[in-house]
Amino acid sequence: MPKKPINWRLWSKVTLAGLVFGVGGPLFTAWVSPSEEEIRAKYNPDLRRRSIEGKAAREQEFDDFVTKLKEYSKSDKPIWVVAKEAEEKDRQRAIDAARARDREAEARRQEMRKEAGLGGNAATAGQQTTSENGNQQGGWFGWLGWK
Repeated sequence: MPKKPINWRLWSKVTLAGLVFGVGGPLFTAWVSPSEEEIRAKYNPDLRRRSIEGKAAREQEFDDFVTKLKEYSKSDKPIWVVAKEAEEKDRQRAIDAARARDREAEARRQEMRKEAGLGGNAATAGQQTTSENGNQQGGWFGWLGWK
């Protein structure tokens, strides 16, 4: 059985169509899509000003996100697990910072009491103090002075 000849006309059409769609499609899309400046030009002046002011912050936020993502991808664990661990560490750090601020505020309060001559101990007979985790001791109605 003889070998079939190559259908040059068919293959030229296929190649031409591939080039038109593969190259021309993205070029056409880029040509038709408005640029960021053209879109901003249609905003009202107040919205345009806020958009321009927030641009640097959005870019910095995106850069931080990409940087974190790169750090997370270095781990052997899945990215979502590493991200959750990082969020937990950040949350714990924030809690620790809040506790430290509370301790400093309590120390300042004690110092002010000493200077005012009210006594250095905040936990006198009728008063109640804030515990380490921030809850008031004395139950639901502790703010009324009830026990």
